[in-house]
Amino acid sequence: MPPPPGQTQLPDWDGLKLRVRTLIASHRVMIFSKSYCPYCNQVKELFSSMGVEYYALELDVTADGPSIQQVLAELTNQRTVPNVFVNGKHVGGCDATYKAYQNGTLQKLLGDVKDAETYDYDLIIIGGGSGGLACSKEAATLGKKVMVLDYVVPTPLGTSWGLGGTCVNVGCIPKKLMHQAALLGQALKDSRKYGWQYEEQVKHNWEIMVEAIQNYIGSLNWGYRLSLREKSVTYLNSYGEFVEPHKIKATNRKGQVTYHTAETFVLATGERPRYLGIPGDKEYCITSDDLFSLPYCPGKTLIVGASYVALECAGFLAGLGLDVTVMVRSILLRGFDQEMAEKIGAHMETHGVTFIRKCIPTQVEKLEDGTPGRLKVTAQFTEGPETFVGEYNTVLIAIGRDACTRNIGLETIGVKINEKNGKIPVNEEEQTNVPYVYAIGDILEGKLELTPVAIQAGKLLARRLYGGSSTKCDYINVPTTVFTPLEYGSCGLAEEKAIEKYGKQNLEVYHSLFWPLEWTVPGRDNNTCYAKIICAKHDNNRVVGFHVLGPNAGEVTQGFAAAIKCGLTKELLDETIGIHPTCAEVFTTMDITKSSGQDITQRGC
Repeated sequence: MPPPPGQTQLPDWDGLKLRVRTLIASHRVMIFSKSYCPYCNQVKELFSSMGVEYYALELDVTADGPSIQQVLAELTNQRTVPNVFVNGKHVGGCDATYKAYQNGTLQKLLGDVKDAETYDYDLIIIGGGSGGLACSKEAATLGKKVMVLDYVVPTPLGTSWGLGGTCVNVGCIPKKLMHQAALLGQALKDSRKYGWQYEEQVKHNWEIMVEAIQNYIGSLNWGYRLSLREKSVTYLNSYGEFVEPHKIKATNRKGQVTYHTAETFVLATGERPRYLGIPGDKEYCITSDDLFSLPYCPGKTLIVGASYVALECAGFLAGLGLDVTVMVRSILLRGFDQEMAEKIGAHMETHGVTFIRKCIPTQVEKLEDGTPGRLKVTAQFTEGPETFVGEYNTVLIAIGRDACTRNIGLETIGVKINEKNGKIPVNEEEQTNVPYVYAIGDILEGKLELTPVAIQAGKLLARRLYGGSSTKCDYINVPTTVFTPLEYGSCGLAEEKAIEKYGKQNLEVYHSLFWPLEWTVPGRDNNTCYAKIICAKHDNNRVVGFHVLGPNAGEVTQGFAAAIKCGLTKELLDETIGIHPTCAEVFTTMDITKSSGQDITQRGC
């Protein structure tokens, strides 16, 4: 055998072969590695996650490393690292080791008695929200033994809820219903112009609305429990926490503890509202987790934040006749198209919502008990030395949400999280760095925080794990809607993101104002609704961004989203015959570009 590259002196080949064979024979898991190799690190993380000790020889820092690698090539016909041996048997490189783990061969080589047959469950899902429930039911349908754990840690004010997660209990469902309540108030005002006559003073009863919404949510909670029972999924209303690889501790409300094992785990714990971290925030303020079941009308309300949650809540509270102020640190709807965001803000201001810009609360004090009570808010403007002081009945914090990943024992089994926000990095298969642990939904790093996305990801994950499917969740061109008083629907890129990706010179933006026919008789909000599409000129004018601001924006956007997924172009839109009279038909008649500078105001429907 010739000397290795870079070496002139012939090594003691017989001695090296003996050394290599001795290393392989004397260690349960022997990894020939290089310290800088990411694939070597992945293999080490795999064994660590399994609780298996290994010995690694770093060939890049060993004097005779090149010679040892040449011996290994002769011995195994493998010239790369990592080169893995288990109980004396050659497993191979990174891919081969992971494949052996996934099909159970690795566990058998290790002589691990905890193979799939001895776990309590095939799959345990921590989190009973939309994604977790979808994944659990799909896996059960495919014949697997499944457990779901769901536990709601009460808010600082003591609010908790039933099975189903944020969307059903304190998110999409109650939000849309309260939005509808506000729209009905506007419809009552419009109805007089349509000939409806009524003498009595119309007023809104908060308690009746909340009771009706909570009754509906309660029926959904019961339905979810029933569907799990029908699928033979075990449901525990307990807090799940990893205590060792493949094993969790479940603690119920009474403090009773049980332990459960599974071959595979899915994390679907979702997020909870973030607090300000100032005096009085947790003692006296509420979040969206409290609002939808609040037993009394919140009265004069300050909403802190500019997220979609903040603006949606501000919109329906104002629509119900309340005095509402929104305190904004910087911009509205960060991450959304900023032209659309500013139009939403302008419309809300026109309809009675007060905005305090570039201002951050520093303290909340209680002035008076009650339902609602009276609070004093002190805040600091971000530009200049001025402070703000105001009195409100309720302060609602909506500055963002944090992933519920920090207190479930992930560090015990080695699952990596983003320490800044608690989000979990995953690969394209929603797999974490620990191979038997997956994650879906709002806790994923860099993915969309939307209920339908979590549901789709959960179903597809179960099918890949147990149904032989290879279909992955598509996180591109996902439609969404912000249910502000003037609804905002979008699909694809915001204009800023499109410019960043394609360059302004490579885009054409078509836009138009429009006036819904239903609004013409009451004579309100002409030239307020707005539509635009962003087209990539070099790609046959393909629509890469779709935006609409107007009534029923969610319904409009959902339909166009399917077309965008199929590669919708401006030419295809122009060839589409619109339905008259509708709001959506504006997208079939757009002919004015932003670059032209032409007037887009409308004088009729």
